[in-house]
Amino acid sequence: MSIRMPMESLWPLPALLLLAAVLGGCATAYPPAPAHAAVPAHPYVIGPLDSITITVWRNPELSVTTPVRPDGRIDAPLVHDLPALGKNPSELAHDIETALAKYIRDPVVTVTVNGFQGPFGEQIRVVGEAAKPQAIAYRQSMTLLDVMIQVGGLTDFADGNHAVLVRGAEGAKQYGVRLRDLVKRGDISANVDMVPGDVLIIPQSAF
Repeated sequence: MSIRMPMESLWPLPALLLLAAVLGGCATAYPPAPAHAAVPAHPYVIGPLDSITITVWRNPELSVTTPVRPDGRIDAPLVHDLPALGKNPSELAHDIETALAKYIRDPVVTVTVNGFQGPFGEQIRVVGEAAKPQAIAYRQSMTLLDVMIQVGGLTDFADGNHAVLVRGAEGAKQYGVRLRDLVKRGDISANVDMVPGDVLIIPQSAF
């Protein structure tokens, strides 16, 4: 089997080595992925390229919508190079209030996340024969079916029942998943819980 991967995807070397290892053993039968995964409460934290809206009460000239830079920092009126990566909206709002307190009295700030990307290490990555291979922000209680809906399902060339789920949280352990049964046949027994950092690799059919 072979994998078709978008050229624009940039992967760090460890991920590429992992992908090569999976492809090299694609004929191997992997254990089925567990239907349920124990994922603790997962409050959303801000990641690079998220879009956030900063609202400063009674100061509309200081309110702005801005992206989080690739280095995890933000710029806003009177606030420059403020770290946002890994913080929840309330924590970032508090930090902005502290920065603005140098210029205005008792600032009250609200931060809202509009476009969700999430920290890179927590994204779900889908490569190979998905209709729209991409990295997806993890959401609490996300399942394999949720992921497949977001990537638009399988291509006509996908060997969905030989897809591999690589679970970084378990030391890159590899599981087999039955995507064709799930997506094409509606077999809900093939649905499994996702974990932050999972990588889903969908091979191309040999026929």
